[in-house]
Amino acid sequence: MNDVRDRAQTIAQVFNASAPAAIRSEIEEEYVAVAEEQRARGRPDRRILLIGGAGYVGSVIAGELLDCGYSVRCLDLLLYRNDVCALQLLRSPNYEFVFGDHCSPRSVHGALEGITDVVILSGLVGDPITKKYPDQSFAINQRGMENLIAGLKGRGLNRVVFVSTCSNYGLVPETVLAGEDYELRPLSLYAKAKVVIETLLLGTRGQVDFTPTVLRFATAFGLSPRMRFDLTVNQFTREMYLRQPLAVYDADTWRPYCHTKDFAGAVRRVLEIGRARVAFEVFNVGRDDNNCTKRTIVDKIGKHLPDAPVEFKQHGSDPRNYRVDFAKLNRQLCFVPQYTVDDGIAEVLGALRNRLFDRVDDNLAFYGNYEIHYDG
Repeated sequence: MNDVRDRAQTIAQVFNASAPAAIRSEIEEEYVAVAEEQRARGRPDRRILLIGGAGYVGSVIAGELLDCGYSVRCLDLLLYRNDVCALQLLRSPNYEFVFGDHCSPRSVHGALEGITDVVILSGLVGDPITKKYPDQSFAINQRGMENLIAGLKGRGLNRVVFVSTCSNYGLVPETVLAGEDYELRPLSLYAKAKVVIETLLLGTRGQVDFTPTVLRFATAFGLSPRMRFDLTVNQFTREMYLRQPLAVYDADTWRPYCHTKDFAGAVRRVLEIGRARVAFEVFNVGRDDNNCTKRTIVDKIGKHLPDAPVEFKQHGSDPRNYRVDFAKLNRQLCFVPQYTVDDGIAEVLGALRNRLFDRVDDNLAFYGNYEIHYDG
């Protein structure tokens, strides 16, 4: 028992040092309680399954959990030939990679062996890729995900975290900040499937033996082992750095943004804090001052690259326009993302200037969600 208490104190005091004292105490006691429950089931360690854990955000979450001493198993189908993201993590004795499809009951069943918690990141991510592959999108993001949720029942799991999207809000008046209770108006196949799975998962109260939580992620930015340059902040920064003509459509539409490291921190907080705070709850994940228009992002990058060619155009193919309220994340979980859009721009520019992304054009399929390799 002493080793569990020591580990709990390390998680609470070292890896949550910025949290209020009461939250650190809650995290410590929750860790001990979960450890006792899982040991009674024959699981001596907290082992977390990241489904889709070799992707842009998943790779960063995996690294964060490993750094905090958790055991991590990654189930991923490597749709974007992103095997190198798993290879670099195999140096850790606490990391295990399993090639498999969340649509396959056999893959999921095997990957769940000895697992205490599940984080679901898998699927076709983003509006363009789901529009390009509508049949695969339905099979993976909706039907496959429905079967996955059903297959998690009765396994004695602790937490199940489903990663959703702020794109679910669709169109929001500019005077409104969309909180978690705001009406969902999904416009794309991607967001519509996320809403279906959110509804399914949140409707399982009294039917499941785990604690589910939905996290609606803002648009991601920042560095990752599986870097993406098809996301607004990263894309604009690279194209302006290369002095490539950048066409910006509907420059005054709003989006919320969040750094990959802050997503990792939010997932950790949900896994670690008292379950009463997260059970059957939805949280927007981002920070208020990272609600930005595209024009604002261009202006921020322009401070570093004043001579970059940019053309503003109207009537693009993506009509989304929404600002999001992140107060609940702070209020209920005492979690505030640390990285601003300016931080992300500086980070990506630093990597570009140090020649870390000189060959993006040679392997575009890796650096963005443009095409998939799927036989399911």
